[in-house]
Amino acid sequence: MKMWMIPFVLVSACLLGGCQEKASSLADLDQESPLDVVLENDVDQEEENEQQIQPVRVTITDPRTLELVTSITPQDLAYETDFDLYQEKIQELAKQLARGTDTSSGYDQTMVLDKIGDDGQIIKGNPRVILKESELVEKILAASKDGGNVDLPLYVTESNYKSEDIPFLDEVTIASFTTYFKASDIGRSKNIELSANALDHILVGDGDYFSFNTMVGERTEERGYQPALEIINQEYVMGIGGGICQTSSTLFNAVDQLGVKMTERHHHSLSIGYVPAGRDATVSYGTLDFKFQNSSGAPFLIRTMYLDGVLTVEIRTAQKYEAMFNEG
Repeated sequence: MKMWMIPFVLVSACLLGGCQEKASSLADLDQESPLDVVLENDVDQEEENEQQIQPVRVTITDPRTLELVTSITPQDLAYETDFDLYQEKIQELAKQLARGTDTSSGYDQTMVLDKIGDDGQIIKGNPRVILKESELVEKILAASKDGGNVDLPLYVTESNYKSEDIPFLDEVTIASFTTYFKASDIGRSKNIELSANALDHILVGDGDYFSFNTMVGERTEERGYQPALEIINQEYVMGIGGGICQTSSTLFNAVDQLGVKMTERHHHSLSIGYVPAGRDATVSYGTLDFKFQNSSGAPFLIRTMYLDGVLTVEIRTAQKYEAMFNEG
C-alpha cells in the first residue's frame, strides 16, 4: 500500500501547485543548453574555416556558348610566391587557347571567304576569329586575387559585302595581271590550274582578310596536285604542288594595283622569270602564306582565267564602286 501511495501523493502535490519548480526545470530542457550552443558554434567555426581555406579559382568561359573552357587555381601556379613566373604561365595559357597545341585547336580562326559556286549559289565560308591574348592575360590577373569568371575576349569579323551587290560585282575589271609558263610541263601546269580554279569567283568584302593557303587548301596527291619543281632553300627540288607560287604571285600583282593592305608576303630564295624581280609571293602550306586585307572601302570579285601556258587574274567590281578604286 505505501508503494502505491507515493505516486498518488506526488500527483496530488503537483495538482496543488507543489511541482511548479520541477515543471519549470523540465520545460528548460526544451530550450538550447549551453552545451548545444557550444557545439553549434564549433560547427559554424569549422565551416567558416573550411571556406577560408578553399583555394581561389578562376574560371574561363566562352561568351558565345557560356560553356566552361578551363579553370585555374592561382596559388597552384605560384601566384603568391613568384608573380613573374605566374604571369608567364598565364601568358602561355592564353597563347595555347588562342593558337592551339599539338593536340588541340585554338580559338583563332582564319577567315574563309565566301565564293560563288558553279551553279551560281554562294558557298559560305567562315568568319575571322581572334582571341586577344594580352586582354585575356589582363583579365585573369585581375581575377586572380579573389577568383571569379573570365570571358574569352573573342573578336569576330564577318565577311562584309551586300548580297544585293553580288550580281553586279562582275561588271567592270579594275585590275589585271598575266603570267606565262610552259604548257608542256604537265605537272606544273596542272598545279597552276587547280590553284587558279580554287581562287576563281571568291568574294572579297570591304575589310575582309584573304589567305592564299586557306582558300587554296593543302596541296596533296589526293586533291589532284602533281610532282613538279619548286624552290626550297635556294635549290630546285621535286615536290607535290610545285608551280602554285606562280598563281600566288600573279594574284599578288593584280590585287597590289588596288592598294590593299598586304599582311604577309615572302620572296623566293632564287630569282624566278614569270614576274619582275621582287614582285613574287612564294607560299608553302603550313608555313609561308600570302595574305592581304581589303582596305579599299568596297567589295570585289577575284576571277582567274587558265589557258595552256597562260594565267590571268582579274579583279572585278560593280560599276558603282569603280570610282572608289580609282581614287585609291
